Order: sequence, then structure tokens, then C-alpha cells
Amino acid sequence: MRTDFIEELRWRGMLHDMMPGTDEQLNKEMTAGYIGFDPTAASLHIGNLATVMLLVHLQKAGHKPIALIGGATGMIGDPSFKAAERSFLDEDTLHINQEGIRKQLEQFLDFDCGENSAEMVNNYDWFKEIGFLQFLREAGKYLSVNYMMSKDSVKKRLETGISFTEFSYQLLQGYDFYHLYKHKNVRLQMGGSDQWGNITTGTEIIRRKEGDEEGYFKAYALTTPLVTKSDGSKFGKSEGGNIWLDAARTSPFEFYQFWLNQSDEDSPRYLRVFSLKSKEEIEALESSHAAEPHLRIMQKALAAELTTRIHSERDYQLVLKASDVLFGKATLETLQSIAIDEFDTIFNGVPQTEIPRADWDSSANVLDLISTVTNAEIYPSKGEARRALQQNAVSINKVKVSSPEQSLADFQLLQDRFILVSKGKKNHLIRVL
Repeated sequence: MRTDFIEELRWRGMLHDMMPGTDEQLNKEMTAGYIGFDPTAASLHIGNLATVMLLVHLQKAGHKPIALIGGATGMIGDPSFKAAERSFLDEDTLHINQEGIRKQLEQFLDFDCGENSAEMVNNYDWFKEIGFLQFLREAGKYLSVNYMMSKDSVKKRLETGISFTEFSYQLLQGYDFYHLYKHKNVRLQMGGSDQWGNITTGTEIIRRKEGDEEGYFKAYALTTPLVTKSDGSKFGKSEGGNIWLDAARTSPFEFYQFWLNQSDEDSPRYLRVFSLKSKEEIEALESSHAAEPHLRIMQKALAAELTTRIHSERDYQLVLKASDVLFGKATLETLQSIAIDEFDTIFNGVPQTEIPRADWDSSANVLDLISTVTNAEIYPSKGEARRALQQNAVSINKVKVSSPEQSLADFQLLQDRFILVSKGKKNHLIRVL
């Protein structure tokens, strides 16, 4: 059963622009729509999530989503609102990147649900068969240079210079739409608002190649607003750079913390854009949050949903345990419950030091141990370590140290090889080899 895709986008604040007739087309029949992803990395990042969610909502509304991996266009790079030309990627790197993105998209879309099953395509599959002269005849002759130069993405680069390679990008993307229109019955292309020029280039090629004015109304364009923070700064970045969907690049713990740390001003919009919760559920969360803002109800709900969907329920539970250990009221019993294979996940990002077991065995007391691994991450000097211990500011395995001379026999190694030293909210994990 189809539902109103456009209305869903409207109440979520995810509709920026669309061509006339788009709504009518979607209400008339099941419609295939696509979004392109250039494989510039082996993982998507959360900046890609808003457009991924367009495909998710399209499928939930009963339409057919198609994800295009830009194996060919990725060799050039989209110039849209970029200050300089991207470096070219070699074919092996592109192939690795494509496979990584393919696996991530499979977490969001259903590829086996009948008539509106999602599909993935790679534009290299058709561009590899097209020669330069053929492409000029197939696409180049249908658009004027004046038309191509009128696009904002090109205008902004004319002042600093744009290569013919990048200038031709909109032709390639436009031809993608035409190819999918002819061979996959695709009638809709979607993307971020910065892609409007490239998307409408595709509708123009279709109109001109189909040979009559009616052709214009057979292909449609829709964009979603670019996600920014309430203060106007760029969304999706942390101090360490992009927040990736790949756990090897951004750990589940870092991913969870990113969403948990969003502001009260931004969270209502992020819930609408990135969550699959209904309007009623989101408004209920907003009301609960307003009553007790210190509990960060909106942020926790969003962080929980996205961490579970993109990683797993197990990863989410480990994240909660890690948060309790590092920032909460975890006890020695909590630490003792951590399995050996969970330590790396829970303590990802926590400063760590490895020491030989002989150093552990030879340390007569707590001060000796801390002095063995003293560095800027813990204490700059043995004297400062002693003062902190005397001030009752240090705990080992969540148990307060009573004095610098307290025996290490009072503390048991976790899993026979780990010990957690904490000073206030700062933690340091020692691995005993």
C-alpha cells in the first residue's frame, strides 16, 4: 500500500524543492526514484544520512528506491560548491569504496520485498561501453554551454577556475538519469539541495532526447535541505573530523556520543530527519524533554535508534556500559562483568598504556604503579601523582585509593590483564602483558 511520500517529507522538514508534477506522479503509481553516491571513501558518513533517508521514506511509502554507486562519476568528482578540484582515485580504490558503501546501504533498504525492492546500480557499467565521440552525440549535443554555465555550482567555480573534466560532470550525471529512465523506468531523481542543478540537467536531457515537450513531464526532481546546526555551522563533524558509519573509522561509542551531545535546539530537527519515529512519537519525546531537559531525552532516543540501526543492538548495549564506566556510576562489579572481547570496544578512545607483567609484580604500592606509567595522560610527575592520591582523587577499578602506599594486592586485575586508573572523570586503562 502506498502512502503520501511528499507529505511525510513536509512534516519532517525534509522537502526543499521539487519540480511541478512530482506529487501527482507519486500519487498516480509506484515510482522508481534514485539517488547517486560518489565512492570517494569506503564508508558513508552522517552527512550522507539525510539523502539515504529519502530513499528509506520512498520505499516505506510503497515506491521503488534505487541507489546509484558512481563508479564512473567518482573518477571525476562533483564540483558542486567545492573550492578546488578533487584528486582522482584509482580503479582499485574506487572498487573498495563501492563495496563498502554497498554494504552500508543494505542496512537501510530492503532488497527483497517484492515489487518495490531496492536496487543498486553502478554507472561504470554503462559508461565503460561508451566512447568519447558517442557520449558527445548521446548527451553533449542536447545541452548548450550557456545552459551548463548557468548552474550555480559552475558559476561559483568560474572565478577560481574549473577544468573541462569537472565542467562535464553535470553531463555525466544527467546522462545517468536518462539511462535509468530508459532502462529502469526511473522517473525521479533526488538529492541534497546543492544537487538541484545536476538533477535538473538530467530532466532536461530526457526532455530533449524524447523529442517533444511532453517528455519534460516524464522525469522529476526533488531535493532535501542540507542539514546544518542551529548556529549555522556545518553538521556531521567532530573534533576528529567526519562521523562515519563504519565502526573502524568511528567507533559505536564515539558515534553514540556524537548524537548524545547535540543541542536542545538542534535535536527536534535531527529526530525528524534521521529517525523513523512517527510524528506523535517525536512530539511526545519533545514534551518529555521540555519537562526534564537535564535528562537529555531527545538526544538519548536519537542516539539509541541510530546506534542500533547502523551498528547493532549489542553495540548499543556495550555503548551504554561504556558510558556508565567512563561517565556514570559504574562499580567494580560492572567492570568485572566486561568480557575480554568487549574491552577494546568499551575503552576505544581512552588513553592506554601497556606494561610488562614484571612491572606489575614489582610495584609495591599504588604510587609505584602509577609512577611506572606516568606521562602527560595521567600525571606529569610522581609528585603530582602522590598529591592526587593523598587528596583521595584517584580510584582503581572504581574503588577509591586510600593512600599512596596502598598495596596493589587490594586490587584485582580485570580479566587478569587490565586495570583502570581514574582521576575525577579522566580515565586511563593499563594493560598488563
